[in-house]
Formats: sequence, structure tokens, C-alpha cells
Amino acid sequence: MKTKVTTRGQVSIPATIRKKLHIETDTKLEWFIEGDELRVVPLPKDPISAFRGKGKGVYTTRDLLKERRRERRMEDERDKKN
Repeated sequence: MKTKVTTRGQVSIPATIRKKLHIETDTKLEWFIEGDELRVVPLPKDPISAFRGKGKGVYTTRDLLKERRRERRMEDERDKKN
């Protein structure tokens, strides 16, 4: 799909894209330059709800401490050899 930039720097988003990405009036967009390309990302209306559930599947503090203790034992063993 192609669109054109107006003399005022505005761009129309094709209806098929707006529908697929749920872009409505007053939807905020974030613009990124990646190399020689432009990426446009619609922002959620409620940014807090967008982060809900993002921490699922992440290690618990207990898991992280257990892993750190294991790493420490390995470091201690390595230091004894040197």
C-alpha cells in the first residue's frame, strides 16, 4: 500500500490498516527510525492495562536467588583451581 505525505506533513492511514490495528480517532502513534526505514506503532489507550500480564513466566525472586547461589558455587570452585 502506498500513501502520500501532504504539504502539511500529514499522512492518511489506509482503512484496512486502521481496522486491523484498531486505530481510531485520537489513537496516539509512536514513530521510530530504524536505519533507513520508519516504523509506526499505535499506543494503547490505557498504557497500564497494556502491561498487565507481561511479567508472567518470568523467574521469581526465589528462582533468581537459587540460580545466583549455583553461580556462586561455580565461581568458588573455579577460584580454588586457580
